[in-house]
Amino acid sequence: MSLGTFDCLLSSLRTILTFMDTNMRRSITPEERLIVTLRFLATGNSFASLHFEFLLGTSTISRIVRHTCQVIWEQLRETVMPQPKVDDWLRIAEGFNLSAQFPNCLGAMDGKHIRVKKPPHSGSRFFNYKHFFSIVLMAVADSNYKFIMVDIGAYGSTADARIFSASRMGEQLRANQLAIPESRRLPGSAGPPAPFVFMADEGFALTNHVMRPFPKRGLDVRRRIYNYRLTRARRYVECAFEILSSKWRVFLSSIQMDPENATRVIQACVVLHNFTRIHEASSSVDLDDFPTTTVLGLDRTLHRRPGTAGIAVRELYADYFLSPEGSLPWQRDAIRGSV
Repeated sequence: MSLGTFDCLLSSLRTILTFMDTNMRRSITPEERLIVTLRFLATGNSFASLHFEFLLGTSTISRIVRHTCQVIWEQLRETVMPQPKVDDWLRIAEGFNLSAQFPNCLGAMDGKHIRVKKPPHSGSRFFNYKHFFSIVLMAVADSNYKFIMVDIGAYGSTADARIFSASRMGEQLRANQLAIPESRRLPGSAGPPAPFVFMADEGFALTNHVMRPFPKRGLDVRRRIYNYRLTRARRYVECAFEILSSKWRVFLSSIQMDPENATRVIQACVVLHNFTRIHEASSSVDLDDFPTTTVLGLDRTLHRRPGTAGIAVRELYADYFLSPEGSLPWQRDAIRGSV
């Protein structure tokens, strides 16, 4: 984080982080509170280690981190991650069309397991299929690697499709409350209007607004091209997770907090991720620097029969990507040798 970005962040939080001095002692300044919290998030150092760096008690540092993370989430969430409106969705779709050549794409969706210490008396609820304890960060990202919507705190043992279905954004999508634009024809196509869609992997259910790849068995050229084009758009959320983890290294080890406070830490990091992407937009990202699958992503599949509406939409996009209007010059070379 640059000095200018830090000053901007501090000015947004100074009022809430300012406490009154007493006759017994002076309060800890907003600058120090924010620095301590950012140091914890950026390094993942223990409170005992931060005690020697800042000469503050470990319990004091613990309270500062918990309170500041909550303040960051509450004060900045509506500014850096507002609920998208129709114009916002159209702008996001235009970004995906320019960068990933996938029209009518509203965002890339995936989940990430955040490692936490085992909560007492929790049984196996937080124990995931990768054999560690976690809570889940479910997110939708745009083509600028910013998070559009998030759901944080689900049990690590829960499948990603169930997490999304039970989340607020999943409920809003089913109730048509996300202000998604009306269907429109794909660029250059004379076919029927295509719905705006989110990109997801095999772990999500196929619906008319959520696209997932074709099953890997028996793929013809048409389906392989569709899977390639979907993967090009979906990897933006995977790259966003990698950027998040590389900048806020508290995610590189187990968060030694209870789930409630670990959720506050994740919320703060998500907001700070968007905040730095906005104020340090000059930083570029090369997609080739990131793997095509997230190390701690969710890849379990719920075996369920997709709805007919979702199948029809997927077939519409698959036909378009094979047509002269929607094909890319290199897509056949890209799928050569793929299964």
